[in-house]
Order: sequence, then structure tokens, then C-alpha cells
Amino acid sequence: MVSISGIRGIIGDTLTPEVIVKYTAAYAEYCGRGKIAIGRDGRITGKVIGNIVSSTLLSMGCNVIALGVVPTPTVALAVEKLGASGGISITASHNPIEWNGLKFFSSTGLFLDEDENKRFWEIANRENFKYVRWNKIGKHNPDEMFIDRHIDEVLKLLYIDTKKIKERRFKIVLDCINAAGGLIVPKMLKQLGCEIIEMNCDASGVFARTPEPIPENLTDVCERVKKEKADIGIVVDPDVDRLVFIDERGEPIGEEYTITSIIKFILEKQKALTTFTRQRRASNSPLTVVVNLSTTRAVDDVAKSFGASVVRTPVGEINVAGRMKKIGAIVGGEGSGGVILPAVHYGRDAIVGIGLILQQLAEFGGTVSEFKKTLPQYFITKSKIEVSGKDPDQLLNNLKVKYQSVGKINFDDGLKIDFPDSWVHLRKSNTEPIIRIIAEAPTKEKSEQLVKQFQEQLTQY
Repeated sequence: MVSISGIRGIIGDTLTPEVIVKYTAAYAEYCGRGKIAIGRDGRITGKVIGNIVSSTLLSMGCNVIALGVVPTPTVALAVEKLGASGGISITASHNPIEWNGLKFFSSTGLFLDEDENKRFWEIANRENFKYVRWNKIGKHNPDEMFIDRHIDEVLKLLYIDTKKIKERRFKIVLDCINAAGGLIVPKMLKQLGCEIIEMNCDASGVFARTPEPIPENLTDVCERVKKEKADIGIVVDPDVDRLVFIDERGEPIGEEYTITSIIKFILEKQKALTTFTRQRRASNSPLTVVVNLSTTRAVDDVAKSFGASVVRTPVGEINVAGRMKKIGAIVGGEGSGGVILPAVHYGRDAIVGIGLILQQLAEFGGTVSEFKKTLPQYFITKSKIEVSGKDPDQLLNNLKVKYQSVGKINFDDGLKIDFPDSWVHLRKSNTEPIIRIIAEAPTKEKSEQLVKQFQEQLTQY
């Protein structure tokens, strides 16, 4: 699978050494054979792929900064802070253990955007790579302590008072799916004076459960939170760009509420900076947050309460981060548990999210479940429908015509229909004959009913 998110495949099937060499060599050429930072998410195949990637880059004349087992956002941060020409994260994100892949960064620390990917793919498809002579091979520079720099960048944020977090003495059940989070997250939590009950934190790459951090995959950690009488459960995905919290009752508060909580926290802090706020108002330029089209409406409610505006983009981290950088947004992210804080860097980062949430809870003083009640309450239902033999674009266009006088229509990324108290977002898959359906409403029953309604209508067309 080749997409704006990089390349991804099943090891030994679609993702072979030949494929890895092809795209790595092309990337080296795309980056002008400059300095490249590389890191891997801890999967059992990551070291083999890392050796292929590193050797290919060196053979193309690139100097390599080898970060070892680190989160994807750590690679992004390293590219920016170390002045690299680019970076490669060896990861398949939340895909199962048999998958792996490569994510490519530009020199800014952002993922390659659509235009940059187009140029990169053109180089890859030519396949006439010129490797350097023996005396021009690049230098290999290990830097496996960069995770300390990442932690420092988070803890030195003006928003964070480490003393206050330490005073709260949080008892935390931590599940890092035996991947990159198992090295960096416990290290940061210990610096914050937390008592940690570790689950799946050995970074062996042997996943103890299905890695995507959605409720049906978190039953064990939820039970452990209750058993240990912990204050909170923290779960990250293999490459640590998605973040989920579990309350003291052992109930996930939902990925959507990760970004909602952070946005509320950052806007509260900015409101407290009265001089800054007055300057913004004087310039008639409100605070802005950016999220994607599938992110909860709770973000809009929170932003409105602080006089901030919300900009929505197509799904995809680069779409959100790119827009944030362009308009100077103060915070943003995606409802899949991805937090982007430009004060650290323009990338989804669970390490940033953990630091901010612990500060938020330390200041709040109550339990996680009590805190969630302070947020707008919505329910999201996700499903899909097979559309084999049909034109998905035509199906979405039919629905657009049907609903254009009933709801607010957005056609930037599939079809998004906003109703007064709910919304539905339909997106076609680029790899399967399916349309994904996401609906949100004030009640679970209504969101489920919306999904069923649109499934039936897609079947009828």
C-alpha cells in the first residue's frame, strides 16, 4: 500500500526487501542525499527493515542518525531539532504484527504532503538509482538517547508544572502494546512522580493484543485499572502517536475525548494569558484550532466557549498539521487520539498528550470520570458497507443531492453532512470496495440510527 501516509504491507508478501530498497533509495535522492534520521516502533521485523533502510541510505551517500526504538513523533522531532534533510519512521502504526512500513518526513518534521509525495513517487517509479562509490558512503551515527530530548521538550512547556503533577502522585496502569512506548512513557511518568503498573511495556514487538487502541481491544487493561484501584489508565498505539485514557472505573473515555480535553486545556491556558488574548482580540484574529472532518463536535462546543474558531480538514495528519502551520493554529489533532501542539512540533504526539492531560487532571483535582462530565457529551458510531460493482463517487454524489437542502454539505473528503444536532461522514476506501460511515449524535441510539439509515440508502442506490 502506497499512500500519503507512506508505504505499508505484510512482511514477506507485499513488503519485501526489494520494495524497501526501492522507496528508501528514491527517498535519499528526493532529500538530496542529505542527513536522514531513522527510528522504528519496536516491531519484531523492525530491526531487519532498519538495517536495510540504513544500508540503502548509506549506499546513496546519506549520513544516518539511527534513533533506535522510538515513537514516530520522536523521529519527527529529531528531524527538526537536528537539522536533518528528512526522516523515516519504520512502523505500520496500529496494524497487526505481520505488517510493517515506512513513513517519510520532510525537512520541516512534517510528513510529506500530496505534492511532495508526487515528486517522491516519480523518483521511485523511475528506479534508476545511482549508488555512490566506496569512498563516498555515508556515516552511521547512533543516537538512541534522543527520547530524553523528547521528554525534556514536553516537560519544559510553560503549560506544565512538574511539581504539581508530582504532588498528585498518580497511580497509573500503562499499556504500551510491547512497542516503542514501553521505553519512553515509563521514563517520563517516573520523572513526574507517578506510580506505574506496567502492562505490555517490554518493547519486544510481540503484541499482546490487537494493537489499535479502541475499546474492544482494551478489556484487559480496563480490568487492571479497576483491580489496582488506579487513578487512570493510559494506552498508546505501537508508534505512540495515538493516545487513549481509561477512567478510574475501568471505562475508556474515548479517543475523541483525548483531543477535546487537550483543546480545552490549551484554550484555558491561553485565556489566562490576558495580554496575549487582548492582542489577539485587538487584531480581530481569534484563537484557532484545527481538526479533521471526522472529529467530534465536542471540539466546536469547547472552542466556542473560549471564543475560538475551528477549522476542519480532510482526514490525515499531514492535512491537519499543514493547515495548522499555515494559519498559525495554537492546537489541533484528530479524533483518533492524536494531539498536535506546535509549541513542541507539528505532529501527532502521545507524549505531549500525556504530559498535558496529567497537568490538566492535577489542576482539576477530581477523578477522570468526574472530569469527563465537564466536557460536551456526544456518541460516535463507526461502520462500513461493501459497494462492489458500484461507483462509490456516484453513490456519494446521490446522497449529496438528496441532503443538500437538509444539512450543511462538505465534499472536501468524501461526504460530510452536518445536521443541527448530529452529523454523518462517508468516505470511500482507496484499497477496498467499501464506504466507511461515521456518525455522531447526542445519544448512542441516534448515532447508531444514523449509520443504519445511510447504510440502507447506499444499498438502495
